[in-house]
Amino acid sequence: MFEYILLLIRKVYHYPAEYNRKRRLRYLVRNGLRLGKNVCIVSNYYFDNPFCYLVSIGDNCTICANVQLLAHDASTKKMLGYVKLGKIDIKENCFIGQAVIVLPGVTIGPDSIVGAGSVVTHDIPPNTIAAGNPAKVIFSKEDYIRKIQEISKNKKIFDRNYNIDSLDNEKRLEIIKSIGDSLGFIK
Repeated sequence: MFEYILLLIRKVYHYPAEYNRKRRLRYLVRNGLRLGKNVCIVSNYYFDNPFCYLVSIGDNCTICANVQLLAHDASTKKMLGYVKLGKIDIKENCFIGQAVIVLPGVTIGPDSIVGAGSVVTHDIPPNTIAAGNPAKVIFSKEDYIRKIQEISKNKKIFDRNYNIDSLDNEKRLEIIKSIGDSLGFIK
């Protein structure tokens, strides 16, 4: 019963922010942002409001928190009197990690992952993992999946009973022990 009340309080507390996020997204779509089906956008994004019509996000993408999609570059404004513009095209099935910045004129190929904190200045090919500043391809998607499968094969993959709302000290210690000097995994 207590967990249900806690969940209800969280929903009520977060409702205004979620409502505003969705309202802002609808505004961007009305003004030209192209958004595919089944796109998951986590809170606190910036999709270049004045130039959102230059941004396209394909089907089945995940855009993590604090991602910035910048379709313009005002660095030339004082010197030349005009601003550079460029399309941003995120193809289908991409994962854009926490706090990634994508600059004008960039295409991120289908089935690609861009690691957290990356600055994407050039196109990312399909089926690749890119990270860094500037973002560079570091793995093919197949190599990355093989690497994670290899690391996880002798590890416990924790289920939803280990999410923050249901953790106790015993479960926390179990996760910490499982991670050891490597990585851990949770569904």
